[in-house]
Amino acid sequence: MTIIVPFPATMNNKDTDEEEHPLKNNERKALEYNNDTRGEKDVCIKKPSQLSRLSKIRTAAFFGSLFLCLILVFAFSFIIPCPVRPFSQRTWSIQYNSSVGYPFLATEDVNKDNVQDVLFLFKADNSNRLNVSCLDEGFQSPCFFLSALSGTNGSTLWVRPVSDEDVEFVECKIHSLGDVDSDGCLVIRKSGFILAIDSKTGHVLWKKPTGFAAESILLKPVLKIPDVDKDGVEDLMFFLFVDNELQSAIFSGKNGDHIGQKKSIGTEQPNGYYTHVTMSKAHYVLFYKGSSIDAYSVSDLCSHTSGAEARQSTLQDPAWEAQKNISAGYIPIVAYFSSGKILYVLNIPGRYYNNILVVKSEVSELLDGQKFQTLWSVNTTNILSKPTLGFFKRDVLSIMMELETGINKKVIIVDSNSGAVQWEFEQNLGIARQNPAVLNTGDHRSTFLFWGVLNNSKVLEENLFMFHPSHPNALLQLNNHTENIILFGATLFERSRHACYVLLTGPNTTQNPGTLTVSKRKLKEDISNGKVIWFGAEEVNTEEIRDDFFRMRYSSH
Repeated sequence: MTIIVPFPATMNNKDTDEEEHPLKNNERKALEYNNDTRGEKDVCIKKPSQLSRLSKIRTAAFFGSLFLCLILVFAFSFIIPCPVRPFSQRTWSIQYNSSVGYPFLATEDVNKDNVQDVLFLFKADNSNRLNVSCLDEGFQSPCFFLSALSGTNGSTLWVRPVSDEDVEFVECKIHSLGDVDSDGCLVIRKSGFILAIDSKTGHVLWKKPTGFAAESILLKPVLKIPDVDKDGVEDLMFFLFVDNELQSAIFSGKNGDHIGQKKSIGTEQPNGYYTHVTMSKAHYVLFYKGSSIDAYSVSDLCSHTSGAEARQSTLQDPAWEAQKNISAGYIPIVAYFSSGKILYVLNIPGRYYNNILVVKSEVSELLDGQKFQTLWSVNTTNILSKPTLGFFKRDVLSIMMELETGINKKVIIVDSNSGAVQWEFEQNLGIARQNPAVLNTGDHRSTFLFWGVLNNSKVLEENLFMFHPSHPNALLQLNNHTENIILFGATLFERSRHACYVLLTGPNTTQNPGTLTVSKRKLKEDISNGKVIWFGAEEVNTEEIRDDFFRMRYSSH
């Protein structure tokens, strides 16, 4: 028996409709689905709306930042002027008539244009067309003038009469002198007045009597010490020898007032002194006299002169103090029985602390800066000038010395680590007694400059020679002079560029007045016209050597 089950009409209609109109059915399903999920539909609509707004904000921020950057670039490129770097002349020369030169020359950025300027002292009358005269300060003519010349073109930045009598002492580049935000100069007259002068303007910051006896012998340089009078400015300590007694005196760096009383240090006249910094960063003053060196703690010198409270502002080194001669009050560095007269003492940086180079009339020794033991020695009989420090090898300190060997002069460069001679050159002795100069180069070595006379020269003239370790068998003859050279110095007039040397030539204070000349010459100017001197077996093309010197770059460090 067959059973027939009837289907609902709605189902038949639905299936038929799905088969005949499939697209229409899909639309219907979608509509039914959306109607069943109205809550979810609302969420789906809101989310795209928030993302859209966030995208618009990001786009606006991007274009706003881009627009701001373009405005800044436009402002710095066209509206805000770039600082103009001063144009420096390669060479300039200034002459003073009826004048004599004083052995003082310094370089300092006086007018803050990032170019070094030249400070010097000279004696002249009122006929040099200066904008000041001796009478402005109540001096008789001729008198001494301290002047600053622009490093760019040699123009006078300022000039000031400082004394109508002999000048005992002058030193510049003393920071915060007179509590001004610039360096200053100190000038001490023979009559016993000390002047502090602002290097930037030439104005007198303060003027005070020193209280020194007329026959006093003043040691150079001035020693800058911590602020013992608590006025916010470093103070100044001077050493003088008078009436067979070595004394120390302290002056306020702010106003020139005396601080405390003079202190008696010893009864022997030293040849000079220098300050040494120990491994513990303590400062000591080393006086060299005859064949011995005696060290005094800056802490002790300050406390004995200005009071016990000054001791707290300075340090002492326990290792040094352990070797102190209690009864004498000093630390013996080199004993009295040491042979040879001590001429110079220099700081030689070591690996952990400074060592001490002692240059004697017979031999030079490098002493350990803590134990005072001799590390090496080299024969330096008849040394002619103060040694100069530079780099023969990359980042390895060397020492340049000039020695007299009969009628000749030998120039040697010594390794500071071992004392081995790295380079030497012999030439005629000549008459110039100027210290060699060193300029550091970009390859972590140095250019060495020194004066001499060529062995085959028929004219007695002083020649300036340039040497660089990259060409050990060649010298470059830069310039020659027949007039008297009072002072010579080399420096970078602009940071890491513009290497120059400065000459002060003419009559000195022991001669009759004449034409005094201050000149600056750029090294590249002389290199292009220089002459290559060969003293080795192998010669290289001289033009290549000259080009190498010309392309050389210099470093401020």
